[in-house]
Amino acid sequence: MTDFTEQVAAAFKAACRDELEAPKPGNVHLFAAGHQMTAADFIRSADAAAGPLCRAGARVGERILGAVEATFAAVGTNTNLGIILLSAPLAAAAEADSSTLRIALEQALADLDRSDADLAFRAIVRASPGGLGRVEQHDVFAPATGTLSEAMAAAADRDRIARQYVSGFADVFDLGQSELRAASQRWSGTSWPTFAVYLGFLAAFPDSHIVRQHGAVTAEDVRRKATTFRERFHSLRDPRDLMADILDWDSSLKRDDVNPGTSADLTVATLFAHRLRSILPPEDKSD
Repeated sequence: MTDFTEQVAAAFKAACRDELEAPKPGNVHLFAAGHQMTAADFIRSADAAAGPLCRAGARVGERILGAVEATFAAVGTNTNLGIILLSAPLAAAAEADSSTLRIALEQALADLDRSDADLAFRAIVRASPGGLGRVEQHDVFAPATGTLSEAMAAAADRDRIARQYVSGFADVFDLGQSELRAASQRWSGTSWPTFAVYLGFLAAFPDSHIVRQHGAVTAEDVRRKATTFRERFHSLRDPRDLMADILDWDSSLKRDDVNPGTSADLTVATLFAHRLRSILPPEDKSD
């Protein structure tokens, strides 16, 4: 790896670790395992995926498939497909000669072709995420018939990760980065700002992973409870006062096998984008 590629890989691994330090209700973190996975599984996954995900000059589809295959070799299960799908375009954009990460990302998304779709489809089938089914257009079990962006556009109304590919990662750059900046001004360290980002996503829209697994009603119930938690969280001087209630909710969600995985994946993408901007030229911070 070149020095810069190593920095991008280090930024990815750090973002994954930061996300695990926050007590994210329903999702795996350092305070509690869940869904037959532990924080150690996610750390091993990040370490394994970082190399292929951040390989210099690789196409986005190559990064996705390589990272998924490396993850399975390391932990034998799907821990991070959503993280990989979101992080691969960001890693590719970081290599571009552009004034801002966001502009570079838009170009990376515009450059996606059918080969990227074929490779991403192979990765998705390999990961076999919960709720994956057959669809009439851009079925991942069939050869790609269009670009990866076109395939993501077809899924954007039912999958928030797919929506990022057609919105220029608007949720990450607008909602996620805004939550991170505001929380970082209030609290030191990474755990509570990360928690604020996660809760912000969870309160903003029904988590699409929950929708696939448990339906829209359950996802909306979780979103409403997240809104209440978010209001309480931001009213506190010391967020540790909320910790017992956070962990109670966490246990309740895990007992019912409810995992807000999309919100967690978007949180990692937000943290990764933030760390990438810290290693890119200073003018990049204007976006």
